[in-house]
Amino acid sequence: MEHVTLNIPIEYPMTDDELFAFCAANKELRIERDELGQLIIMSPSGGITGNLNFRISGIFFQWAEMNGQLGYGFDSATGFRLSDKSMRSPDVSWVRKTKWDEMRLEDQEKFAPICPDFVIELRSKSDSLIQLKSKMEKWVENGCQLAWLIDPIQQKSYVYQSDGAIIEVTGFDKKLSGEPLLPGFELDLARLK
Repeated sequence: MEHVTLNIPIEYPMTDDELFAFCAANKELRIERDELGQLIIMSPSGGITGNLNFRISGIFFQWAEMNGQLGYGFDSATGFRLSDKSMRSPDVSWVRKTKWDEMRLEDQEKFAPICPDFVIELRSKSDSLIQLKSKMEKWVENGCQLAWLIDPIQQKSYVYQSDGAIIEVTGFDKKLSGEPLLPGFELDLARLK
């Protein structure tokens, strides 16, 4: 199962506060909202994907901790309200410190009304590659500077840049670089084999 879409009547859209309350009342579900206001219920990942996501998060955490003066890292449970009215939750994300610190505390406590500067999405066996690529394009359209889609099934990665460029990296014998946005950060894809 890729995901289930709950159709919300256009004439009765769910407010941001209602969405936050709905997600809080259904913590066992992974929920996103698309730009049309429809709710997307995604299946949990399997063990292999969960382990890969854990590794990627750990690698990124180490860099984020050493470079804490630059920004803040977030896990897959964090939702962001984007300018297109969607609410998305990437597997890994990072926001520049100045951008995050400008927000009010009450906005930081809910689904933050900003787009992360960097995101990673990891494809699981139940994910549609076409849908994930579309999601990556939406990240960039909403202001993300750098977005990585990592596909362990085909051992390919897709690097989405703010200028619209998409670079395909074939094989897990390569490294992905976060430069210049994330100084010194690289992900050795061999660690995901």
